[in-house]
Amino acid sequence: MSRRQARADEFVAYVDARRGYLRRVAYLVCGDWHAAEDLVQTALIKLYAAWPRIHTDGAEDAYVRRIIVRAHLDERRRPWRRERIGLDGVDAAEPERLSFEDSDALVAALKTLPERQRATIVLRYWVGLSVEEAADDLGCTTGTVKSQTARAMAHLRASLSTDDVTTTERRSR
Repeated sequence: MSRRQARADEFVAYVDARRGYLRRVAYLVCGDWHAAEDLVQTALIKLYAAWPRIHTDGAEDAYVRRIIVRAHLDERRRPWRRERIGLDGVDAAEPERLSFEDSDALVAALKTLPERQRATIVLRYWVGLSVEEAADDLGCTTGTVKSQTARAMAHLRASLSTDDVTTTERRSR
């Protein structure tokens, strides 16, 4: 087997193993399954071009996540892309820890976040990146990640606590 064929086989094995994970990350970042597929395709094309360098570093997931987030943010900056995309149908990050009602409330609250705050929350809490890793993926400073995370968490807390009160009031009637 040639070196080129071995490299291609390694790439195919990586894609087969990680495609579902990458789709979920892309979906949580952009909120649309079709756009998520496009983001994953864009990321995989760029990964393939850089595969010999990236694969030896063992940083495939970080590289692809960074491309997904940046490609989404670049697309959102384009003037013809001003509509808001929702997160309908999102799979809960850890469904065994959330009740059905809780995951619906969380998804609804995520829909209300600005794009960069949503991306920060997804990278920090769903993917599990550190502040430094999220900053690297987003192409910003650690201070920006911290402030975006704090703002997003404050918004989510307020939104979820308001929703909880409203839901409780409806049930008691």
